[in-house]
Amino acid sequence: MSTTWASGWPKLSHRGQLPWRFTVLDSPEINAFALPGGYVYVTRGILAYMQNEADLAGVLGHEIGHVTARHGAQRATRETDAGLGVLAATVLGAVLESQGISGAGQMASQVSQTAAAGYIASYGREQELQADRLGTEYLARSSYDPRNMINMINVLKNQERFEADQARAEGRAAPAQNSWLASHPSNDQRLQMITQLATQYPAQGKVTYGDEGRTRYLQAINGVVFGEAAEQGVTRGRNFYHEALGIVLTTPPGWKIQNDADRLVLMNAGRDAALVMRTVPPQAGKTHDEVIRNLLKPDQGRSDRLVINGLQATRFVGARNNAQGQAQSVEATVVSGPANTTYLFSYVGKDAAALQRARRQLQEAEGSFRPMTAGDRAAARPWVIKTVPYPRGGFAEMARTSPLTSPEQQLRLINGFYGGGEPNPGQLVKIIATP
Repeated sequence: MSTTWASGWPKLSHRGQLPWRFTVLDSPEINAFALPGGYVYVTRGILAYMQNEADLAGVLGHEIGHVTARHGAQRATRETDAGLGVLAATVLGAVLESQGISGAGQMASQVSQTAAAGYIASYGREQELQADRLGTEYLARSSYDPRNMINMINVLKNQERFEADQARAEGRAAPAQNSWLASHPSNDQRLQMITQLATQYPAQGKVTYGDEGRTRYLQAINGVVFGEAAEQGVTRGRNFYHEALGIVLTTPPGWKIQNDADRLVLMNAGRDAALVMRTVPPQAGKTHDEVIRNLLKPDQGRSDRLVINGLQATRFVGARNNAQGQAQSVEATVVSGPANTTYLFSYVGKDAAALQRARRQLQEAEGSFRPMTAGDRAAARPWVIKTVPYPRGGFAEMARTSPLTSPEQQLRLINGFYGGGEPNPGQLVKIIATP
């Protein structure tokens, strides 16, 4: 999905002459950013956490503020790895680079269908506060209550709280944040400043603000994909399904799946070893031996033929010299998959000891690679946002039929009640369901 929204905003500050372009990026990341020239992007991932038009207007207003204040022109824009997630936060990113898997430390360098593929600016405190001031002003000028800027920040802070709570429940460290809030440095002091900005405007009742647009907003996002899209492949528990490619992979217990734009990474619990799967470009060779020679570029090694779930494969173990002229081991498997697509599975680790400790599980993960069955295709259906009247049984009743992993807490989160409270019975709320 890449939907461009026409600008309905009034002329803003001194940049009213800009041809504003608003685009929804088909990414599950919770993010938004702007580029010089009036280009504003939000991900479909962030839409699930907004409760009304006014919340979304707060996000857009902040990003518009960066453009109208010319923040992008005030310093060199740099690429970020906003969508790389936990992989970039570990030593494994460097490990992948050392194994010849280029680009592991960053995503694509162009704006495309993922939020991480943009040139995303890193702003200073004063620039952020200026964008907050402008965003609050734009809300008021667009007849939205400026206090929705506070609501918008709280919604995203709750999303980060949820991820931290989940990490503690699983006995692991809180993940590095990749959300809109994280890419715009924030803390309780900044939230206090936003509150002060918003309360400078008259409260509802003392002045008339327009409808915050909850019903219209829920109607607009009804049916929007939640999480991974079918075209990107979907993760369901320990399984990864890619319907377009017709493949399935299953992780060993406790392993994590990192679904990136150009590769799939199955990472162990210690985050020091992983199985990395990539599709092989046609120009890399017509045979497995050609693929090994052209992609791995080994100096020595041995190839063995094998079959993985009916698929022809070649296992290679050898060595090559890296860019510094140092010898490094290479372990990989080339597999002829469904639909005439060839795959390369690379074994990577922090060091030889980590690789050896994970070897059995790496082989288990590789051995799970298989063509999809009819049952797999049913399991691979994407999740979508739907709106339903809030039942008398509350979130607990909604959770009983939800596919989410922590259903009650996640349903509270996307409906703005993570900190407690309940909607009124019959009020429209969001659920996550299969189409």
